[in-house]
Amino acid sequence: MIDFLYSISPVVKILLLFVLILAVNRLRVPLGIALVLGALLIDLWAGKTPGAVWTDLAASLAHPELWLLVLNIILVLEFGYYLSHPPNSAAILALSRRLGGRHGRALSLVLLPAVIGLVPMPGGALFSAPLVGETLREKEFPPPWKAAVNYWFRHIFEYWWPLYPVVIVSLSMFSLKSWQFFALQIPFTLVSLLAGWFVLLRRHVHALADEVRTEQGGDRRLLTVLLPLALVVLCTLFLPPLMKYLAPGASAATDTLLAMFAGLIISLVLIAWWGRGDRDFRLFSHLLSGKTGDVVFTLGGVMIFQAMLDASGLLPEAGRQLGNSLVPIEVVIAFLPFLAGLVTGIAIGFAGPAFPLVIGLVAVDPSLSQASALVLAFSMGYAGMMLSPVHLCYVLTRRYFISGLFSSYVYIIPCTLAVVGWGVLMHILLRLIGW
Repeated sequence: MIDFLYSISPVVKILLLFVLILAVNRLRVPLGIALVLGALLIDLWAGKTPGAVWTDLAASLAHPELWLLVLNIILVLEFGYYLSHPPNSAAILALSRRLGGRHGRALSLVLLPAVIGLVPMPGGALFSAPLVGETLREKEFPPPWKAAVNYWFRHIFEYWWPLYPVVIVSLSMFSLKSWQFFALQIPFTLVSLLAGWFVLLRRHVHALADEVRTEQGGDRRLLTVLLPLALVVLCTLFLPPLMKYLAPGASAATDTLLAMFAGLIISLVLIAWWGRGDRDFRLFSHLLSGKTGDVVFTLGGVMIFQAMLDASGLLPEAGRQLGNSLVPIEVVIAFLPFLAGLVTGIAIGFAGPAFPLVIGLVAVDPSLSQASALVLAFSMGYAGMMLSPVHLCYVLTRRYFISGLFSSYVYIIPCTLAVVGWGVLMHILLRLIGW
């Protein structure tokens, strides 16, 4: 029996463990605990000894990125509470109404997550979630819909925005010129916007509409809200090179997290100074709340699961097995990134393990081009990432809006299918024209 279990295909092992984690979570076991248990089991099922499994777990806990990310998420949560403080959220909503007129509220639901999404910060959905929530504070919309709006529009630039690690990795792996890569990928953002509009916003336009207001004043309050946010963004963008000197030998991810941490500290100091006379808001008053603890513990489970899955070596093994099988090569090119995105929940998680295998498959089939493989593989990997219940942004967003594990999928799945449909269509067209 034990020999049979170890002989099961790596693809089946990954899928079975993924289903098991979700089933355990449905039995009201916290997702963080379910993920850690799944991480231990997947490493053990990969053929490692119990000692090796505990070594891998210790290594995952020793990653500086894990603890930096936990610390950053705690500070991001505090930042989110500040943004959702009624006078602050009112100032932001007033600005969006001035910009969008009658449809300023609907414009905010797109722009706030999208603009914050221009900065590839882990858990960045927590920055936009309070703003989306406050934009809708006077309206009665279900939490799963709010979570879907924040989650979807948060990721519409991830296909091509050059600051995202997945874009950097993809450019380095595919032998396409930069202009070719961007020409292929930028239309995905337009498709995502259209899909989000038709699925999420179109039927609610009238309910979201407001009377045109000409609110004046509040500029100082707006400055105290937007300046700290801008400082976090600017530090995350421009401080990583400095962090290389302060922390030599650290990974690029650590440099980015350190830069983000510096921006958060500077911003929170400013917030504390400006708010010293505000009796209705105190920094870190939510530090020991159940919501903060739930988010932090779930985050730890996601990061440990991703590290242990990588240590198990099952994903590359699954790719090699599928590549050597009789499955049509285009099915393999689509399935590998989708599987990797689904089980890791991050963009770099589908690009890193799957794209080298995809490029290797393209090399042995003269009928395929790297351009046609890119649009198919990226769209499927993106779909897997967006549908992953362990995607950090999805986890944090649904926790913020107190939404169920799968209840937002009724909105996310149609949007994701539009992206996949565009990827398949582009793949077919590129093959027909021989590009």
